[in-house]
Amino acid sequence: MIFQRGNPMDYERWASDPGMETWDYAHCLPYFKRMETTRAGADAWRGGEGPLILERGPATNPLFGAFFEAATQAGYPLTDDVNGYRQEGFARFDRNINNGRRWSAARAYLHPVMDRPNLHVKTLAFTTRILFEGTRAVGVEYVTGRTRHTVRAGEVILAGGAINSPQLLQLSGVGNADELTALGIRPVADVKGVGEHLQDHLEVYIQYASKLPVSIAPGLKYHNRPKLAADWLFLRKGLGATNHFEGGGFVRSNEDVTYPNLMFHFLPIAIRYDGTSPVKGHGYQVHIGPMYSDARGTCKIRSADPRVKPALLFNYLSTDQDRREWIESIRVARDILTQSAFAPYNDGEISPGPKVDTDEEILDWVRDDAETALHPSCTARMGVDEASVLDPLSLAVHGTQGLRVVDASAMPYVTNGNIYAPVIMLAEKAADLIAGNTPLTPLTEVPWYRHGAGMPLQPTSL
Repeated sequence: MIFQRGNPMDYERWASDPGMETWDYAHCLPYFKRMETTRAGADAWRGGEGPLILERGPATNPLFGAFFEAATQAGYPLTDDVNGYRQEGFARFDRNINNGRRWSAARAYLHPVMDRPNLHVKTLAFTTRILFEGTRAVGVEYVTGRTRHTVRAGEVILAGGAINSPQLLQLSGVGNADELTALGIRPVADVKGVGEHLQDHLEVYIQYASKLPVSIAPGLKYHNRPKLAADWLFLRKGLGATNHFEGGGFVRSNEDVTYPNLMFHFLPIAIRYDGTSPVKGHGYQVHIGPMYSDARGTCKIRSADPRVKPALLFNYLSTDQDRREWIESIRVARDILTQSAFAPYNDGEISPGPKVDTDEEILDWVRDDAETALHPSCTARMGVDEASVLDPLSLAVHGTQGLRVVDASAMPYVTNGNIYAPVIMLAEKAADLIAGNTPLTPLTEVPWYRHGAGMPLQPTSL
């Protein structure tokens, strides 16, 4: 539910590759605007009439106030909107939440048109392969329960994500021909980039104990859960009506970085994703990690059986840049969290703790403790070179006909932030390309950008 477009320079980077000129920020911005209704208010950068409803996090817990003040004390700016004119800085975050409920893509786009006669939705269906006649996709095979089905189609569009889409392509004969042949799969199209270039965001929790009882930890106690549930069920308010990640920010880890390479999510409780907590009382934490690792991994099938999960190799911490930025990210996070604004609350760092201090100790801790931020991407990337998979002007799979991919695997580079919003934007733009509609007119609003960074966009003002 964290809604982050990424930095405008992400799309300038996309457009810098050959054939990708129509994926720059000017061409993507109108699709971001078309897809959203920003409750905080539409403007030159934000939309107000789209199907995806966005609420700004209230961030009223005093720990959020301390966090924002501490960021400024550490020398980092605040910004009005990380998805608008200026991403760099700290602010309350947009979330795809409407009236206390997650406003998913299905709720925004699919549910309103479920009565269309040309729409048939199959759930609990497991797609096993794409059907081809020569190199033309003519349908799919899928299984429900123990029954195998086939459906014919004039066109097949994969939207299974950066793991399932390349898996299905490979199972169907689209990928590295030598690797497929070795698994007993007849190659349909030798597209060596399928399953390559896997990118993701890795993150850790920097956690502190709190002297004061101000965190949201009491919401975990069993005797408080009935009221929490009732507040949400009947009033759509309270701890059940938020994703809790209501604020954070984007900064540069050093002066050589041209635009933000670190993302912070602040949480007014010390807890892990699995629900375990290192403290019995109150605490708080930031989720932190580099955004632009140059590590590249793979997503490769291991068998012709679609039920066998593919092998995922992320190659985290495998490059000098990645290791350097991880060390910087931990030091930046600690610098913010030990500012005087946190003095009333700071009862000591509990994760990783003071024993983790040197560069090598930080890297060892990251290796042991980091978790994926669940942003896999780029495994069927757009481009025109031999290593690419999709045509940037149509999202059609190279070497095939009637087959496209529209999901995070199409990204050439992972964006700065959570990838939900960029995927929806990509899908909005792809819809026009597939339907043959005239693409939206590029917008020329120039976002804030650090002066002298050497990129195409420059600030008009601060």
